[in-house]
Amino acid sequence: MRITRVFPSLQVLSFIIFICYIGSLASSFMMAPLLEFLLALSLFFAYTLKLNEKFKGLYWPLSDFLRCVTAAIIYFAISIAAVSRYDDGASKAGGVFGFIATIVYAIDFYITFNELVTFLKQGSPDSPEERKSEDEDSNSESD
Repeated sequence: MRITRVFPSLQVLSFIIFICYIGSLASSFMMAPLLEFLLALSLFFAYTLKLNEKFKGLYWPLSDFLRCVTAAIIYFAISIAAVSRYDDGASKAGGVFGFIATIVYAIDFYITFNELVTFLKQGSPDSPEERKSEDEDSNSESD
């Protein structure tokens, strides 16, 4: 299962970046890694408890995909700002770890995108194509 391999590394990176920003002059950036850490932790537990199998109404691969995309963009932006604006070592370390997190999130984005495409190709039971074929079957039986 891909989730158990990727999520812990993302959680660790987010927590390290959070700690770096707490001890730096760029403490205004600490909220983004904290929220990303909590979001990754909650999705990790959701997948671990198999909530994705219990709640079929939510497109889990899509939510994971959007999390990866937004996290990569946010980490890239705050890393550039932290490295270019602040001179203390903790800000620079947070920025470097932020660039590493951007790369890891981009890899996770690619993997999740492939899973999302596979998920969408399978189709959901509420897809219009399946409804249309069911309607055609019911019409042909009634004739």
